[in-house]
Amino acid sequence: MDEMHYQIDLLKAMNEKLLGNDKMFRMICGTSSNAFLFYSFSEHRFETLGCWENYFEFPVNSMTDFQNIIGCVKEEYVTALEEALYCERYGKESVSAECELSGTGRWVEFEVTVSYDDRHSPSEKIVRVRDITKNKKQTEDLKYMAYYDALTGLYNRNYFVRLLSEWIRKAQDEYTKVSVLCIKLDRFRKVNESMGILSGDELLQLFGLFLKDFSCEDVIASHFYEDIYYIALYNPFGSNSVDSIFKKICARIEEPFVLSAGEEVKSTVSIGIAEFPESGKNSLDLINCAEIVMHQKRESGRTTIAYFETPMLTDFIENVQMEDELKTAVENGSFELYYQPQFDSVSKKLRGVEALLRWRNQKGKMVSPSVFIPIAEKDGLIVPIGNWVLEEGIRAYKQWYDKYQYPMTLSLNISAIQYKRRDFVHTLLALIEKYEIDPTLLELEITESVLIDDFDSVVDKLHTLKEYGIKISLDDFGTGFSSLSYLKGLPIDTLKIDKTFIDTVIDDNSTRVITESIIAMVKKLGCETVAEGVETPEQLEYLKGVNCDNIQGFLLGKPMPASEVDKLLAAV
Repeated sequence: MDEMHYQIDLLKAMNEKLLGNDKMFRMICGTSSNAFLFYSFSEHRFETLGCWENYFEFPVNSMTDFQNIIGCVKEEYVTALEEALYCERYGKESVSAECELSGTGRWVEFEVTVSYDDRHSPSEKIVRVRDITKNKKQTEDLKYMAYYDALTGLYNRNYFVRLLSEWIRKAQDEYTKVSVLCIKLDRFRKVNESMGILSGDELLQLFGLFLKDFSCEDVIASHFYEDIYYIALYNPFGSNSVDSIFKKICARIEEPFVLSAGEEVKSTVSIGIAEFPESGKNSLDLINCAEIVMHQKRESGRTTIAYFETPMLTDFIENVQMEDELKTAVENGSFELYYQPQFDSVSKKLRGVEALLRWRNQKGKMVSPSVFIPIAEKDGLIVPIGNWVLEEGIRAYKQWYDKYQYPMTLSLNISAIQYKRRDFVHTLLALIEKYEIDPTLLELEITESVLIDDFDSVVDKLHTLKEYGIKISLDDFGTGFSSLSYLKGLPIDTLKIDKTFIDTVIDDNSTRVITESIIAMVKKLGCETVAEGVETPEQLEYLKGVNCDNIQGFLLGKPMPASEVDKLLAAV
């Protein structure tokens, strides 16, 4: 009897322990945010633990209820979830599946573990359900940062290069073409400077949203940096051809971009195109070639498109080499000034000299200013070069004046970039004071390019220079679009008639009419005239007859080094 009581007490103790363990396990599961489903194959028993109600509104009492769980996820995840929930059918011990619940935006992970008996028959199964929405969002955010540009929503540069590389490998196998468009939004920097960086960013976003509409299976768009975008076309044709996309871009650019504050911004675009396999064999080659041709064509001020050709690469490499040589020349002071004399057209008395920049490169070859000046302006080297021209010209003039006491005019060319610098007037006046020259003998030659962006500010500077007695000359008159409109508001002393008029003035009646009208008009405005490029006695006689004040050209004097100017002054 005692043995029976002992067995009963032992069973009670074991049952209490099991109940305690069960309570402990349930408490542990209850403190977790996960949900658990237990199934015994031998007993056909289901039990849910943890926060099951937070995930599903129904219990699971039979295998058919698994279909209720499967019905809660989006269709594209059904197959993966079925394979996980019924993994014992495939003899698997552990399978997981990440699924998005329908209509909730909530992501859950199903982790299924199956235990097997000695005969490898399934005995128990546990399904753990875990909310991974936060982790999924963080993963998506990281993926977005890795693949997309935060400002525009387009692909970023790294991902674009990766996709383009895959396309090129595919195009090699399929013997097809890939086109790459480098697109520059030309007005961005001016918007940034005049309206602020937020307006500039909004302009980039609006243009990026427009380009995003082109994206499809065979078209990818990317924002590389600032105002540079790229589009790649796989096997371009039809609506996805280069021509079709260019026409759509042109149509959009015709309309202004309306910013959130109500401002309207119009812009142009410059587009360079490179194509596989003609322009390059890999993604970086195509990208570089497209950007090279874009930069070469963007100076026109209107929407342009051009295809890469091999000579462009040669020109680009030569320009890069020239940029490096120019930087070295600036550091070493490897420039020289030549001076071309100007004479009174009647008396042939020396009026003055115009300082002309000359540069001999490292190979000893004289490089034309028309070649290296644009490169220097693009890179900002024109500022130190221009400052050197100012000081060297004024220094040489001081020596001539001290030696010969001849009050000729020194004409100095000023680039638009140099003139627009805030410290330009101060720099010039400091040099005049340093070398103690008479400012009335100094003449600054400007072109219409100086006047284009900010006419009022330019005129204010010109008036300041005039107050010190410095003369102002308008160069290349008649070659721009707005010369006559500028004359009324400019405080100029001299107007230079461009060589293109002088070249044909003898034989072309229209040129003579224009030239004579210019001279008569300028004289009524009280300005002096200088005709450039006078090379024949007939041109000189004609200019004398129409009362042009001064001439400059090979007929009476070619550009000469400073030593030759000494000889010229000694003979005066």
